[in-house]
Amino acid sequence: MSRLKRLCSPRDFAAPLSRRDMLQISMASALGVSFCGWLPRLAAAAGDSVAKRGKSCILLWMQGGPSQLDTFDLKPGHANSGPFKAVETAVPGIRISEHLPLIAGQMKDLAIIRSLSTKEADHGLATQQMLTGYQTRASAVRYPCLGSLLAKELGQPDSDLPNFVSLSPMRMADAGFLGPNYAPLTVSGASNDPNARANLALEDLMPRADRKKSLPGQFQVLDFLEKEFAEELQSEAAKTHRASYAKAMRMVETQARQAFQLEDENPELRDAYGRNRFGQGCLLARRLVERGVAFTEVALSSIPGSPAGWDTHTDNFNQVKALSQVLDPAWATLLKDLRDRGLLDSTLVVWMGEFGRTPKLSNGGRDHFPLAWSVVLGGAGIRSGQVIGSTTPDGQEVKDQRIGLADFYATIVAALGIDPTTENISPEGRPIPLVDRGGKPIPELIG
Repeated sequence: MSRLKRLCSPRDFAAPLSRRDMLQISMASALGVSFCGWLPRLAAAAGDSVAKRGKSCILLWMQGGPSQLDTFDLKPGHANSGPFKAVETAVPGIRISEHLPLIAGQMKDLAIIRSLSTKEADHGLATQQMLTGYQTRASAVRYPCLGSLLAKELGQPDSDLPNFVSLSPMRMADAGFLGPNYAPLTVSGASNDPNARANLALEDLMPRADRKKSLPGQFQVLDFLEKEFAEELQSEAAKTHRASYAKAMRMVETQARQAFQLEDENPELRDAYGRNRFGQGCLLARRLVERGVAFTEVALSSIPGSPAGWDTHTDNFNQVKALSQVLDPAWATLLKDLRDRGLLDSTLVVWMGEFGRTPKLSNGGRDHFPLAWSVVLGGAGIRSGQVIGSTTPDGQEVKDQRIGLADFYATIVAALGIDPTTENISPEGRPIPLVDRGGKPIPELIG
């Protein structure tokens, strides 16, 4: 076994080390190089990307499952309705919640699907279903999530930035069989105060202050160790590993081209997005799109006063109102910002959670409901300013144009210029389509 393989193997920690082994370890330690610190974690998420350029996707993930009856499919006058009023939007005849007034003003750039029907009502299974496009119950296949799929299809090979960035605190889907090259780089808040997480930072890109001067030396030592490892191992895995480290180093050296420095933005624009994690996350998403990142995921989950997020089993109306007041300015400003910068036509914005909520109220709340609920699409050439499908007056069933998950995924993929029948090959040699077989783009939205 080679020296570096032996040094990295947990089975050989007790083996005697040669003088050269000790020298290598001493050099690495002295210069701060670690195989278990921030750089390896960054490299694991920074891997190679391939394919075509041009379009991007931003997923606004509503963790917990938002109530369609209190956002985009209100039922005024029915017993299942709540206290929220349905207000007119920029598109005559389309009405949404009064607590989304800025989104109402952007309706010409959005299309509401009110007839999505899925099968899973468990948070974990439903999240995996919505983020992969497949039912994962009892499946042996580790399906890649949407971000990983699109990073592979749309990613830029020479970017200093990863092709998939996530601002989601709790992820239940990953790169699956596509592997770590297409896993997300996760962004966390710079503040430890959950009530003041308006700034976002990529801690993995920030070397310790006492080591900034020694950073070039650290990279030189790491490059030496990595090169020797690759030469001795002589495998594709080693080459990929080395390429990932090279990209990670570029990200550190360039500070990811300042994409994460939100303080560079006009303070008034930051205010418009909202000085909270979700609002600043949407601003960061726009900055990443500008720099060619294929997929950015921004989650709106718990906020002060609404610890359960969109999972409103109790106190539904107060929680949805509070969440809507965070969602509305961030989403509306994102759309306007993308449009003003000429990016909306090439950027698909997807708003969704894992399921909807029950039309019938129970103890002031709404429970999980996958049978008939709403999602929203905008940008990337989507034929906007319209509503697809409808539900019955009580909201219990789809009345017109039931949309399945495969059709929804096919619409997303087609809007981004990708053939929905495109396949990836699993490690077992099985062809896995990006979209579950039978899925067709919604014709009213793609053209």
